[in-house]
Amino acid sequence: MPTTNEAIDYLLQNDILYLPGKAANAGGVAISALEMSQNSMRLNWSFSDLDERLQHIMENIYENILLASQKYGYDHNYLIGANIAGFKRLEEAMNAQGIV
Repeated sequence: MPTTNEAIDYLLQNDILYLPGKAANAGGVAISALEMSQNSMRLNWSFSDLDERLQHIMENIYENILLASQKYGYDHNYLIGANIAGFKRLEEAMNAQGIV
């Protein structure tokens, strides 16, 4: 369910863990990507293989968010960390394509 800006402010001001939807919902997107990869390579991964890959992806997302929040002075503010990490990934992709 969507969280209002007021609710987000309340959570952050009261040190209640808030992970933005773009990070929390990444698991569904990651599973879809893993399924597409599996299908295109004509592989059949077990549930435990998929779960392990998903866990690794989600741990990386969390770590990137946490490190970005710390690096830019917003320690454990996962909302700002997710935004920064997302922009940094976009920047890297644009640089790789020679756009920037």
